Amino acid sequence: MGTHQPAADDAVSKHMVAEATLAAHFVDAALKAGMDRDTINAVLRRIADETVISEFWVSDENGQIAFTNIDGVDFTFPTDPAADSQAAPFAALLTGDETVVVQGAAPRVLDGAVFQYVGVAGVDQPRIVQVGLSAAELAEP
Repeated sequence: MGTHQPAADDAVSKHMVAEATLAAHFVDAALKAGMDRDTINAVLRRIADETVISEFWVSDENGQIAFTNIDGVDFTFPTDPAADSQAAPFAALLTGDETVVVQGAAPRVLDGAVFQYVGVAGVDQPRIVQVGLSAAELAEP
């Protein structure tokens, strides 16, 4: 298991890794406590509303989004890390080939908006636990 970190040495990336790790442990604990999807999503929404984290994307073992703070988005991560997609490198978290993936700010697949994403492997099962910061949040001092 490795760490794929093309832009990981800066403080923002390190904090994002910590945030994603906390989110992975939160999802694990929430599920063990019997919380349902809507309740977990509500907590993620509250955290995103009250902090600089713009987005949470937590997949199931197939890359399908299981938990997020964003309503109404149906997204599935590619399952091939070599696929031609901005989101593809995160598939290595599903396979266990990587435990952390840090991506520099770039236009995202969903809508072309510029975001920085960091993902970690799930705690409870194979899954992608990703946090994202918008370019606007990244630009703030």
